[in-house]
Amino acid sequence: QVRVVESGGGLVQPGGSLGLSCAASGSMFKIAAMGWFRQAPGKQRRLVTGISSGGNPSYMDYVKGRFFISRDNDTVSLQMNNLKPDDTAVYYCYADDRDGRHWGQGTQVTVSS
Repeated sequence: QVRVVESGGGLVQPGGSLGLSCAASGSMFKIAAMGWFRQAPGKQRRLVTGISSGGNPSYMDYVKGRFFISRDNDTVSLQMNNLKPDDTAVYYCYADDRDGRHWGQGTQVTVSS
């Protein structure tokens, strides 16, 4: 049973910074890509950023230059800077292995003054 556990999140003012962490465990196989999606109220879940097992990151245009993902084995961290109200969402971590994609339970990020 693969477990994906997120931590971090919370309330931050516009222009502020926040960090998220995610750890995957229990896989019988090598964890390949990991990353983050987010889902705002009333909207579909959408990709934010991902990172390969080799540490190569990719970002969606709407977070480039503001969000930074890093990885240490099967743990990923997401540093979010210059946050905007539109970044408010539940952030979901994912971890891919040969069985497919595994999801965390989600963590709320709220950007508001």
